[in-house]
Amino acid sequence: MEYTYERAKPFTNSKFGDFVRRDIAVEAKNLLTFRSVDLKVRASVGQGVWASVPWLAFFDPLITETATKGFYVVYLINPDEQTITLSMNQGTTAIYNDFGQTRGRDVLKRRARDMADRVPEFAKHFSEAPINLGSIAGLPAGYEAGHSFGKTYTAGMFTDDILQADLHQMLRAYEALVNRGGTTPSEVMQEEANGRDIDETRRYVLSCRIERSAKVRKEVLKAKPPICECCGLDPKRDYGFNGPAYETPLDVHHAAPLHGLSEGETRRYKVPDDFMVLCPTCHRMIHKIDSPSDLSKLKHMVRFQIAREVFYPIR
Repeated sequence: MEYTYERAKPFTNSKFGDFVRRDIAVEAKNLLTFRSVDLKVRASVGQGVWASVPWLAFFDPLITETATKGFYVVYLINPDEQTITLSMNQGTTAIYNDFGQTRGRDVLKRRARDMADRVPEFAKHFSEAPINLGSIAGLPAGYEAGHSFGKTYTAGMFTDDILQADLHQMLRAYEALVNRGGTTPSEVMQEEANGRDIDETRRYVLSCRIERSAKVRKEVLKAKPPICECCGLDPKRDYGFNGPAYETPLDVHHAAPLHGLSEGETRRYKVPDDFMVLCPTCHRMIHKIDSPSDLSKLKHMVRFQIAREVFYPIR
């Protein structure tokens, strides 16, 4: 492959490196034009020095936007054997930081098994056999351990049509894995969802991921006033909060997670229509009523209102 030749040259100011990071990533992004989920696409040939294993990855922002954590779809290149592996994989760095390299690889293998088991109808179209990236360095060994399922191509054995079909199938598996809770154990999800059945639990957990997304939060608080839509708490006026809107001490609530969200629908959310801005107390309470989208019912439950006219009269 061209990479083997190029990495013998200096890394700094490499035109080939810029081509991979920019042009290859843009070309891959163009393949996603008609997908319902907006994925981030990144390519890497290393940081500061040439990578043992260059990669091209697809990230769901609800899970991760970096190859160091979470789980994602990635092409991993073995330059020495001239193979490319399409892989459902995991961030290695975060696991290594938590557990160390040796134990971390065991954790990655265990989670990889769980990931395949959570989307068996997709995993069966690929191979769950171990992969070989041709390097004993820490990160490549982590990619090998974190591999859940995928497909390895050798030079000359694939066409553009085959690559696109396999990628489409893998991205469908990725979306299903996100919708079903990813690497979070079922008992943890059900505890968080207060014992709902498995389908409602998955929708609840996905809704929480949406609410906690930094990207979603910024978009919602840019589109809606930073004031609790239920009790009227205004952090700027009531507490003297003076920071940017996305840092305001209010929550973004995904307003219809259980009744309006089903696996495979064409969109997960629409900003700002699907969201409310609530103070932490009102947010917690709306999850305790029958419908988490019923703002009117929540307002009727509130037995206080912010009495700023009494305590903080306008002067």
